[in-house]
Amino acid sequence: MLMYTVEITLRNNPIALSVQRKEQENAEVLYREIASAIADGNPKILELTCEKQEGKKVSVLTSEISAVQVSEKSGASANMGAGFIRG
Repeated sequence: MLMYTVEITLRNNPIALSVQRKEQENAEVLYREIASAIADGNPKILELTCEKQEGKKVSVLTSEISAVQVSEKSGASANMGAGFIRG
């Protein structure tokens, strides 16, 4: 199954947070929402849910987000973060 992963990197934290979307359009909407929250500069709590793992939720303080990216994931590459090297 093809999924779209929205990955968030937090300041001073080497581990990225991620949630998945089934549709590319929904992933792009979430990406823009997060990018807008970062640009806004007013700290707020952003709660994210995952469409791949029901019940998976994460809340982040927008002022702590340093990067956000969206990538297409297939089952074989689901554990690799696009653009990030993991050791």
